[in-house]
Amino acid sequence: MSKITKDQRRQRRARKARAKIREQGKARLSVHRSSKHIYAQIIDDLEGRTVASASTVDKELAADLSQGGNVDAARAVGAALAERAKQAGVGDVAFDRGGYQYHGRVKALAEAARENGLKF
Repeated sequence: MSKITKDQRRQRRARKARAKIREQGKARLSVHRSSKHIYAQIIDDLEGRTVASASTVDKELAADLSQGGNVDAARAVGAALAERAKQAGVGDVAFDRGGYQYHGRVKALAEAARENGLKF
């Protein structure tokens, strides 16, 4: 009998949340975080394509950041993603926290995206 890992539990939570988001029919703001970086993208599930994305590994964002795995980096990614979403014509999304707790870097990214014009 194998033990369920922490990551498997997170992925299960994420699947349940994504099923509810899909019912809304909106574009999805998906967040992934690792210990060193944070990634976010807006996905149109109906067409199956990424509309906009931003992360701490993007060259223009990484140049301004000292670290990629902190709250300040998450704020910068959220702001950049909101700007790129506006350019792509997306203003209303559903927030997919990816099974992560809405706290710390995930919360900072979401608040920065909201402050820069994204609605969710």
